[in-house]
Amino acid sequence: MSQPTITESPFGQLPDGRAATLYTLTNANGMVARISDLGGVITELHVPDRDGVLADVCLGYDDVAPYMGDSNYFGALIGRYGNRIANASFTLDGEIHNLDLNDGANHLHGGAEGFHRKLWEAETFATPKSAGLILSYVSPDGEQGYPGNLEVTAIYELRNDNELRIAFHAITDKATPVNLTNHAYFNLAGAGDILGHELTVNADAYTPVGAGLIPLGAPQPVAGTPFDFRAPHAIGARIDQEDEQLRLGSGYDHNFVLNKSQPGALEVAARVVDPVSGRVLEVLSQEPGVQFYSGNFLNDQTTGKGRIYGHRSGFCLEPQHYPDSPNRPGFPSTILRPGEEYTSVMAYRFSIAQ
Repeated sequence: MSQPTITESPFGQLPDGRAATLYTLTNANGMVARISDLGGVITELHVPDRDGVLADVCLGYDDVAPYMGDSNYFGALIGRYGNRIANASFTLDGEIHNLDLNDGANHLHGGAEGFHRKLWEAETFATPKSAGLILSYVSPDGEQGYPGNLEVTAIYELRNDNELRIAFHAITDKATPVNLTNHAYFNLAGAGDILGHELTVNADAYTPVGAGLIPLGAPQPVAGTPFDFRAPHAIGARIDQEDEQLRLGSGYDHNFVLNKSQPGALEVAARVVDPVSGRVLEVLSQEPGVQFYSGNFLNDQTTGKGRIYGHRSGFCLEPQHYPDSPNRPGFPSTILRPGEEYTSVMAYRFSIAQ
């Protein structure tokens, strides 16, 4: 077996002239992950099928420019807050904080200039078991409306067991919401739509939404709804059913409340199988929720890496706390305070269906 390796190459220039870099991580099996210091974006993931043939299962672009104008968040590291905050504001310790308004009446994925658009400091490492990239960024007090200077580290590690692990760390000097995730879009076939992919989500409940995809209230059971993925279902099997929640999301774009053996346990949140290629993706997480998005807003206008990204040609499974948690005392808290450390580990583990 060969050793894991990591190499780097130019990835284009930001509008201000700074250069972005693309890091290519290769494990001992030949699986390849390409990640940029621009927004921590995962641009490519080359994974074997049941015959050992590699294909790129991640949606993305060839260089920096589309990521700077992209609203799909392809492969991006999301922060300070993944998902939506209602009315782009929250009250913390008696003080109102107004955030960037970038999703209708709401705040989405840390704002228009969130972590996905930042050039991160990068450091590489390689061991006999993995190749890795350490990304660091200091988000200044007031950035996109958030309080406190937030020091963030994200460690990407491609392991020899075909798992891409991401470990987040953050500390702050003022109380602030933190909800970090990655927004990779997957197509385990490498082309076409994802409607035949079979999804399992370890969740008995989900958070129904109203207009603007803000949670209505307490989680509700998935039983008897198109959101019951406790047993495997093709993503497309029920996606066009007459259902108010599917109508509001134009398909699936909802937070699932994960069943956890204990809070913070690193466990499989969801599993996806592509019956054609045999590729399997398991998403592991310590988070209490996972957002499942079925690529409803992709259309043939989006192209990258020589591919056209059509309707529902990729899916996302984003480990996270629940949407709008800073405004919901009943949801698990996302507030990080001085003297505390935010840590969260997630992973994309690939295998072959038996």
